[in-house]
Amino acid sequence: MRFAWLTMLVLVAPWSMAIAQNAPPMIQLRVGSHPIEAELAATPATRDKGLMNRTVLPDKRGMLFVFPDERPYCMWMHNTTIPLSVAFIDSRGAITKIAEMHPGSDDYYCSDKPVRYALEMNQGWFLKKGVTPGARIRNIDKAPPGR
Repeated sequence: MRFAWLTMLVLVAPWSMAIAQNAPPMIQLRVGSHPIEAELAATPATRDKGLMNRTVLPDKRGMLFVFPDERPYCMWMHNTTIPLSVAFIDSRGAITKIAEMHPGSDDYYCSDKPVRYALEMNQGWFLKKGVTPGARIRNIDKAPPGR
């Protein structure tokens, strides 16, 4: 029996390490009383890929895009199959605009003001939670700088 457990451990350990190495970096955010687990997209490659080709996004999960500087930015839904809402957020953590984005669209969804972040969640998430422009995202200052 001990040999079976040891064999299983030897077989499973490399696989679990590979999964951990491929797991995206995460940040724990909060808006009001609502927790958010957000994948970080702080490099050009991760921002370009975003949530493309995903088929599901768990309810409290999202993706935080971290930009290298504060200016107006645009998002799009190319190769994205999940309907999403995006909150554009300034460097102080205040939401400046929320837009509803449609799957597979090549339309641009742009901030109206300079922003440092964009947070994508399932479509309607912000509305369902009563989150509106002006709300502050807590812990966003813990995000790594965008490159």
